[in-house]
Order: sequence, then C-alpha cells, then structure tokens
Amino acid sequence: MTRWLNAEEQRTWRAFLHSSRALFDTLDRELQRDAQMPHAYYEILVRLSEAPERTMRMSELAEATSSSRSRLSHAVARLEESGWVRRKDCPTDRRGQLAVLTEKGFEVLVAAAPGHVEGVRSHLFDQLTPQQVRQLRDISEALLGHLDPERPLY
Repeated sequence: MTRWLNAEEQRTWRAFLHSSRALFDTLDRELQRDAQMPHAYYEILVRLSEAPERTMRMSELAEATSSSRSRLSHAVARLEESGWVRRKDCPTDRRGQLAVLTEKGFEVLVAAAPGHVEGVRSHLFDQLTPQQVRQLRDISEALLGHLDPERPLY
C-alpha cells in the first residue's frame, strides 16, 4: 500500500525541493559569473586544496565530490585544459591516477572563494535564525546518515 504524503508533508517536500534547487542554481550562476566555473569544478578545487600535497586519487576525489568516475574524469580533463589541475600516475598502483591542484588552480580557487562564501552566507545563513541553522544541520545529518552512512560529514 502506498503511503501518500499528507498536505503538510507535500508542502514540506515541495518547499525543500524547490529551495534546494534554487539555492544551488543561484550559487552555480554566481560562480559562473564571477569565477567562470561551475560549482562542480569549484568543489573539485576545494577538495584538492584540502588534501595533503593538494593531491587525491581520482577514485577518492569522485567519492568526495559525489560524482561518478566518468563525470569526474571529464571535469578533470576540462580543469587540465585550464591549467588548474594536472593528472599523474599513482606510484603505488599502476592502474590509478592522481589529480593534483596546480598553483594556478589554487590561485583561481583563492580568488573565487570569498565571493562564493558570501553567496552561501547571504542566500542561506543570513536567511535563518541560529536555531534554524542548528535544525538544518541536524536534519541534513539525519538524512545523510540514512542515505549515505559511510560518507564523512565534514
């Protein structure tokens, strides 16, 4: 038997769905306008910047960015064309490859980060009370714990 959503659940679902899409679309447009990159590329640069020696195995980078390996490979190829990332063979696994954030890529990230952080702040956190921020974190962690329990939260 189908457990249909009641009116309150339907309203909540649609508000969540549309607000999430609107937030990510807005942040993506702002990164495109201000840094000439989509949010997916920004996330790759961030993950690499936080990794030891600004280097990650391609498979780990795909997992960290919630991307398929083929989608990540395509994105990294585009980032290589820009000179922001380079690939190199993994010294411990002949089949593996590493993605390395270049100095140029790091500079691009450093330039893009303040605008992106301001967008996140103004479009998300400035719209919520401190209590709502805590609730949003709790809700998000509960969903992630159910949907992807192996994923580290931070």
